[in-house]
Amino acid sequence: MKYIKRFTALFFEYLYRFIQFLLSPIVIYIALICIQAIYLVYFASILTDFNGVVRFLFVSLSAFMIFYLISKDENTNYKMTWIFFIMLLPNAGGLLYLLLGNKRPSRWLKRKIQPEVQYFNETRYQDPVIRNQIINKKIISLDYLNRQSFPIYNHTECKYYSLSDYNYQDMIKDLLHAKHFIFMEYFIVSKGLMFDTIIGILKQKVKEGVDVRFIFDDFGSFTTVPLHFAKKLEESGIKTVMFNRFIPVFSLSQNHRDHRKICVIDGYIGYSGGFNLADEYINCKMRFGHWKDTGIRLEGEAVWSLTSMFLSTFYAYHKEYHGEDIEQFKPHTYHPEPFKNTGYVLPYGDDPLDDEGVGESVYLNMITHASRSIDIMTPYFIIDDVMLKALCLASKNGVKIRLYVPHVPDKKIIFRVTRSYYYDLIRAGIEVYEYLPGFLHAKVMLVDGKAATVGTINFDYRSLYLHFECNVLLYEAECLSAIKRDFREMNEICAPVKIDDSRHFKGLVEGLLRLFSPLL
Repeated sequence: MKYIKRFTALFFEYLYRFIQFLLSPIVIYIALICIQAIYLVYFASILTDFNGVVRFLFVSLSAFMIFYLISKDENTNYKMTWIFFIMLLPNAGGLLYLLLGNKRPSRWLKRKIQPEVQYFNETRYQDPVIRNQIINKKIISLDYLNRQSFPIYNHTECKYYSLSDYNYQDMIKDLLHAKHFIFMEYFIVSKGLMFDTIIGILKQKVKEGVDVRFIFDDFGSFTTVPLHFAKKLEESGIKTVMFNRFIPVFSLSQNHRDHRKICVIDGYIGYSGGFNLADEYINCKMRFGHWKDTGIRLEGEAVWSLTSMFLSTFYAYHKEYHGEDIEQFKPHTYHPEPFKNTGYVLPYGDDPLDDEGVGESVYLNMITHASRSIDIMTPYFIIDDVMLKALCLASKNGVKIRLYVPHVPDKKIIFRVTRSYYYDLIRAGIEVYEYLPGFLHAKVMLVDGKAATVGTINFDYRSLYLHFECNVLLYEAECLSAIKRDFREMNEICAPVKIDDSRHFKGLVEGLLRLFSPLL
């Protein structure tokens, strides 16, 4: 009888949780989007069966979209995926591509943000004296990034964090000492110890007269913040932006998310990295084992690049602030003394507002110009043939390449696609390691021990083509020693993947997932 009662109690508890899950906003919204997609395909099918002229028009549209894709200057994997999908559904495929296929953002999002991005691009200036000090400009894409209005600085002190647990501790101290303004921009915001502590500080700073501005992505935080969260922040005096509000509409614009992680304090202290404002990032909450993430702290002139990226988004949503004097946010305004020179620092961003894949271009450039070694940490590894060939070719040319990925996945399908690359990589001489303690969320690349990039850009299609992102590139900087040490320590706690084991991760299912990976 006791076991029956226990079983009944457990059954109703899990039933209650399941019903709660089904009634959660994210499940309802995704269901609405799926219903729209199914209805669209069904509607097109009914129309084409009912009327031959309509069928001819729909099939002609699909054929036109295929020819359009063939001639379009587009990522080959992305094109082939859509061509296959359109051929699979000739009645509705062309229409679906019109709604979802083009990676460019919707016109309203572009009109809203691009003018601000262009405005702040003009505020970033490359000192030619500093530029001329760089001997190997190609390995850090210096000329390319200068053309994208991202300068390199040398009066900036850097601190690298091998765990966001340590990053969080220092960020709290800096927030408590803020005197003039605090700017924060994050993809995920989740109620808990980490964010509640930070919000408490921000509210207190508002009372002290500090200008506090906060940006968060609506989709990234959709299930983790309470209703009317943005409104409550505004009521407490925090100037808030809810980026690209998530609406359950079958539209590509929902794909463009703000994946940046930026914190700027008084204009001369800046933070970035892979961590969001949620407890799992500092291991106060265990979701997928131990959470490995990295971060970086800047103090000096390079912080202006982070500040200007933040303001370009903030002004897009708060036009009333566009006329304010931006000189008040420059690094030397509240720190007139010279900053330390500990190497070269180049913060840069990427966005889907143009056809320039800055994140992918920098990664490819670092890979092709490596002469000795490449070390990579990434949570997701879903790349195209160009990136795969570049890595394999570098390895065959004698460059020692090590790739570190999670052992415990947060997204099982993505993890399965990631593992599908192991065999090709290992066969080319690339060493692959899985982070045994849990989930690896860091985004770090170290090349030849003298150049590294740390930030938010994953090795996947969403980061490289759809999201708003930011990274910090380091060249001959003192903190590179900490990054090297982090990779050495990773070797001790990660398991190497053997080529015989990697064969099991590549099959028919993985091939199909790879085929549709640009749509994941």
